Amino acid sequence: ARRAGAVLRLNPEETRKHGLQPAPGLELDAELANDVDLCFALGGDGTILTALRTYAGSGVPVFAVNFGEIGFLATVEREHAQEGFRRAFAGEFEVLSLPGIALSGGSGGWLAINDVSMHRQPGNRVADLAYAVASDEVGRVRCDGLVIATPAGSTGYNLANGGPVMAWGVEGFVVSFIAPHSLTARALVVAPEDVLAVHNRSLDESVDVTIDGRPACVLPPGGQIAARFVDHQGSLAQIAGTTFYQR
Repeated sequence: ARRAGAVLRLNPEETRKHGLQPAPGLELDAELANDVDLCFALGGDGTILTALRTYAGSGVPVFAVNFGEIGFLATVEREHAQEGFRRAFAGEFEVLSLPGIALSGGSGGWLAINDVSMHRQPGNRVADLAYAVASDEVGRVRCDGLVIATPAGSTGYNLANGGPVMAWGVEGFVVSFIAPHSLTARALVVAPEDVLAVHNRSLDESVDVTIDGRPACVLPPGGQIAARFVDHQGSLAQIAGTTFYQR
């Protein structure tokens, strides 16, 4: 970073984690803000998703080095980190725009870059979930849960559910069930302009809602939550020539 003439800004948590002391080219104990040229995320997909949500809609690219297990969203692997940093500081990367899912309900609003999942609570009976587009209820299934995924997230939990893989660049999102107690439950790809409403039809059991794998809220019996496609949320740096199919 110093050789490139760049200033590294680190928030209080990162400053403490690495035991950093004041030095040229370092801005320590700094709160995260959008007035930066690039965000480095060193970790797995969870860390990368946190960075993408933090800078969602700002246009700040996230350059990710995989220190996790899969690293599907990573720009480079850890063994190529040094060359990756050189490319990053030289601006030798492309920026891929990723859509998100805006979620709204009675207790607030959230943004997911990968997926929204709804799970029955441990020890409770199976969930009774229905989903509708506008006034049309498309399906109602007793199941362990339901996943709403973006194209980027379609290769995660949705794929494990047997849902379709959506190539990056496809607009819209996919809905798939977790362990449905049904012979006819099928995944559904929703058009980008459609708003999807998920209803908890249970009379007694609440459902846990997670955003990109992290707890967000609880959907009570009789409650509902709405999901809509929003374009141009995450900005993911990638090395030229990298494709979705290569990943």
